[in-house]
Amino acid sequence: MPPRLSAGVIVLHYRDTVPHYLVLRAHGHWDFPKGRLEPGETPLAAAIREVTEETTLTGLDFRWGHDYRETAPYRQHKVARYYVAHAPTMAVDLPVSPELGYPEHEEYRWLPYHEARGLLVERVQTIFDWAHQLITAGLAGR
Repeated sequence: MPPRLSAGVIVLHYRDTVPHYLVLRAHGHWDFPKGRLEPGETPLAAAIREVTEETTLTGLDFRWGHDYRETAPYRQHKVARYYVAHAPTMAVDLPVSPELGYPEHEEYRWLPYHEARGLLVERVQTIFDWAHQLITAGLAGR
């Protein structure tokens, strides 16, 4: 059985000169905004849509390109692909999901690297390390 792909974005915003990352908590686990692809949708388009649906953020800037990293297969043959983007604001809402009747996430936080990494589920920590290295390599994307 081929893995089921979901797509998401490691979203950041600079507070002074320090990147702060958006992490979301659902069912006791912290992760980045992500979700399943809809039929005919590209992974990048799905990732952008999921960020907007889950957080109301729009206008993401993929200033580091469209490179991505994927998790190893996990629960029920899922694989999550993550891109990296800068958000123009830190103003986030956790809207009610029409499918669920309540927000998908209970909480969000904007955190610097080490604090965010300490909360994340293990399967995304190495991907987060890659993203942070990409962002801090000369801070060319600021």
